[in-house]
Amino acid sequence: MLRTRMNHRPAILFSTFATALIVSAAQKANADEGGVPFWFSGQYASFAAVPTTPGWSMPVQGYRYSANVSRSKQLARGNVATAGLDTTVSLIMVQPTYAPETKLWGGQLALGLGFGWGNNSADADLAISGITPELNRGDSVTGFTDLYPIASLAWNKGNNNWMTYVTGDIPTGDYDPNSLANIGIGHGAIDVGGGYTYFNQASGLEFSAVLGVTYNFENKDTGYQNGIDTHLDWAVSQFLNEHWQVGLVGYAYGQLTGDTSPIPAQNGLKSSVAAIGPELGYSFTVNGQAAYANLRGYWEFAGKNRVEGAAVFATLSIPLGSNSSK
Repeated sequence: MLRTRMNHRPAILFSTFATALIVSAAQKANADEGGVPFWFSGQYASFAAVPTTPGWSMPVQGYRYSANVSRSKQLARGNVATAGLDTTVSLIMVQPTYAPETKLWGGQLALGLGFGWGNNSADADLAISGITPELNRGDSVTGFTDLYPIASLAWNKGNNNWMTYVTGDIPTGDYDPNSLANIGIGHGAIDVGGGYTYFNQASGLEFSAVLGVTYNFENKDTGYQNGIDTHLDWAVSQFLNEHWQVGLVGYAYGQLTGDTSPIPAQNGLKSSVAAIGPELGYSFTVNGQAAYANLRGYWEFAGKNRVEGAAVFATLSIPLGSNSSK
């Protein structure tokens, strides 16, 4: 884990101005502590509900997200209040997954544990810790993410596939409540949901959607608790031939209940955002088993009480071997 910080402390005269700016902007504060929810919107796309092949697999995902908040909006990140924030997150995630041969209630069970490593950098025009203002502060951290256990159960009947899952956040990743940049989120969470995939192999048409709800536990370092979130990830695509696939992807995210915060201006706030973008997929085989690569991008819009930006996912799913002795 490596942390760096750069800042320029302002003169005493600016301290009065900075404090006034933060107070006046507080009514436009952002929900989801620091504008960072548990759910990686866009992590599900094509074939989301298709049952996993029995055996071990190793999905690998590259993720990059860049976003900003204007100077007119105050954003509390942990114990630091900011105005004019730019942030960039780059991660490599892996999720070793095991799917047993034995069916459960007629469906395919899959058990996995996600984790990753990467960098987060954040630059603020103005940052205030307590009553101390700083101009042009920049924080950066390189380290590990939280742990994300997941269990899913999926069924297939012809062109139709259904899936249900439960996942969550174990806050073991790099987190500092006094930093603008973190990789861990500083609190636990549990998320449940389900999905559907329609895939017609004859026509090459595919459609997937996954809907879920997140309950967030309190961040003990800051006394902040995000509200209950809901999220929808979707994809619609067409195979051009046996291997190549093109399509559109998107997501919608919003809070069902408001945040609970020690800061009155943030108490009860709700956030929401939507996104859309292109998708490119490639299906192939490894040792006679199906493998899949996917590249997709998202441009966010209609953001409310949170950061707004763009995300890119690059996914590779490779089977490591089957349980079958046939």
